[in-house]
Amino acid sequence: MNVRPDAGTAPIPGSPHLGGGPWPGPTNTNSDQQPEPSHSGGEYRHGPSSADDDQEPGPSGGGDDRLSGVPKADHIRGPLGADRARVPELMEATRAYAVRLLAGLDDRPAARTPVRPAPESLPETGIGLEGAMEMFARRWEPGFAASAGPRYLGFVTGGATPAALAGDWLTGTLDQNPTSGLDSLAPDLERETVAWLRDLFGLPPEHEGTFVSGATMSNFAGLAIAREWLGELRGVSVAEAGAAALGPVTVLSASPHSSVVKSLSMLGLGRSAIRHVGVLPGREAVDVALLAEELDRLDGAPAIVVANAGTVNTVDFDDLRAIAALRERHPFWLHVDAAFGAFAALSPEHAHLVAGLGEADSVCADLHKWLNVPYDSAIQFTRRRDLQARVFSNSAAYLTPLSEEPDFAHLTPQNSRRLRALPAWFTLAAYGREGHAEIVRRDIALAAGLAERIASMAAYRLLAPVRLNVVCFTLASAPSPERIGEVVGAITESGEAFLTPTVHAGVPALRAAFSNWRTTETDVGRIAKILESAAPRS
Repeated sequence: MNVRPDAGTAPIPGSPHLGGGPWPGPTNTNSDQQPEPSHSGGEYRHGPSSADDDQEPGPSGGGDDRLSGVPKADHIRGPLGADRARVPELMEATRAYAVRLLAGLDDRPAARTPVRPAPESLPETGIGLEGAMEMFARRWEPGFAASAGPRYLGFVTGGATPAALAGDWLTGTLDQNPTSGLDSLAPDLERETVAWLRDLFGLPPEHEGTFVSGATMSNFAGLAIAREWLGELRGVSVAEAGAAALGPVTVLSASPHSSVVKSLSMLGLGRSAIRHVGVLPGREAVDVALLAEELDRLDGAPAIVVANAGTVNTVDFDDLRAIAALRERHPFWLHVDAAFGAFAALSPEHAHLVAGLGEADSVCADLHKWLNVPYDSAIQFTRRRDLQARVFSNSAAYLTPLSEEPDFAHLTPQNSRRLRALPAWFTLAAYGREGHAEIVRRDIALAAGLAERIASMAAYRLLAPVRLNVVCFTLASAPSPERIGEVVGAITESGEAFLTPTVHAGVPALRAAFSNWRTTETDVGRIAKILESAAPRS
């Protein structure tokens, strides 16, 4: 299905628009005031005169300061002033629009081939929220994917539970900056949420956490602390002297995620610092014996070891306990990339995969994956908050100084950010450990079910066992990037599902990642059906 985002306001097949146009307009359910007429023509008209009756004209009748020639500071004019007078009405209309989108999420095409609308110029005076929402509904929303829906299996993408979505709405409404504890309880709510997540993942109390934007920044923060640890052993502070003071750095990993390599580049350690260690036969997990040999070659020099708790293609897990045991003979910082694999702790049958996670020096976990909170949200844990504060501390007269419980402005690259913890707090409070464990167990079972269906199809073959929630497979004959691309394109155009291409062990392939709370066995049936119809005929 190839739908132009600028194709007009008429509902498209399978769209979430119920009962008419895409933007319902203000419903005015809580007052006797009549809603204003639509402004789809692009010209914003002020509402009834009563909407602006708090803006009394100045002596000249125009409300301007006759000496300065600028509007009086106590007046809010134009579309912003009109919207201010109608905030409850407009927010209610926005809520109704969002509810309509949610009601149709299961039927919205899982993905779309993007077709850009013709650009429009920046409005000179603005068209108000109602006009902007109509423009969005006409030009952009029809081209958005159902990435929060049950059959979006690309990348590793969760959805948003009802509680997480409510928390996200309130995050924007309250608009707290939790990096400072001077004005609000927001940082304390974040600390409570961190403690809940630490308990969810089975980490010990000495692991302290901070919210960041995603797995990339979580890995970045963990590796930044590791860099400072290397400096500590060598008698320098990298935070003060710079990365050059360290000299060459060795980072050992078997199957590092691309974000790890990117982080090394940003940290000034360089992409070439990665030394790839051999994997177990037919696996993506590190061969611990080969890792020990690499450490031996360093002859006592400290290193960083990046272990995987869930690789991208096959969700393979390094033996974390065996790796941690090597620290008895070798000095290294153990960073574990557990972006979505950390959630294996919620499945009794799979919790052994993350045994030893608490022995890591730093841990990455991505929450907009399997916790099903909206983008963006992740967390990083570390045992060495003192080193973390040394790296990220920020000195300014308007900030609190470092303390035993530092403000978050001293712990991550950001001095200001949204209260990412609130959606996580809401979903954890609403559904608890068991509710989120049920999501994890169900997704694991659905991934295994899809793998069984694929194994019975003549057109495909599995490339790896399903260890957790990802199915990695390819064409049964002549797999190539072009042929895989054709299958991905056909699936996308159908609107039924979205899968992403990959390469595993040198073979072009597809991967289906289950992490959405909405997905059911019915969805797996629809996904299997489109896979069959999208398979090449020759």
